[in-house]
This record gives sequence, C-alpha cells and structure tokens, in this order.
Amino acid sequence: MFAYKSIDAYIADQPVEYRTTLEKIRTTIQKAAPEARECISYGMPAFKMGWPLVYFALFSKHIGFYPTASGVREFAKELITYKTSKGAIQFPLDNPIPFDIIKKITEFRVEENREKLWKKK
Repeated sequence: MFAYKSIDAYIADQPVEYRTTLEKIRTTIQKAAPEARECISYGMPAFKMGWPLVYFALFSKHIGFYPTASGVREFAKELITYKTSKGAIQFPLDNPIPFDIIKKITEFRVEENREKLWKKK
C-alpha cells in the first residue's frame, strides 16, 4: 500500500475518471466541517476535529465513506439503499454519489466532536 502524505497525493494517484468525484467529496466535507484538519489515516483521506470525523476512499466498485458507527446509526433510514456496516457506507460507482447525505452526516459528526471537546474542557 502506498503511504500517501496528503489528500492531494491520494486523489492524484487515483484513476482520472474518479478524481473529480473524490475532489467533490473532499469539498463537501470541507464545507460541512471548516474547522476540521485534513490528514491521511489508515491510508485514506480523513478529516479530524479533536477526534476522527470522517474518512473516504475509492475502491474498484464503490467509494467507501466512514463516518464512524454513530454516523451510520444516526442516518440508517436514509442509508437503507446502500450497503453499510458498523462504521462504513458503500456508495456504488455506477450510481450518483449522494453528496447531500455526505454533507448531513459530516455536519452531524462535527456536532458530536464539538460536544466531546466541550465535555473535555
């Protein structure tokens, strides 16, 4: 596995036909979480705000979006048409990517992390 140093490097290394979509996911997350810090974690693009917020990655047939278990649980009804697991959602590459869901889940995770930070102080 290639050890990426940045989200830019990750996206640049992906097939050209998916780069725009990956960049749009990144921008959607940035707008929903302007205070979050970009990084690479577990070899994937990630955003952190005190704690992990969300991750995403390209696979052969889907884009994985990882909002932790609470993000999947909170939006279970909206995610009924997607394959999910405890902390992951798979958005098939042959369907439109639901940027609105990515935005809502990221905003939810921002509020969760803000609450954690507030309790920690």
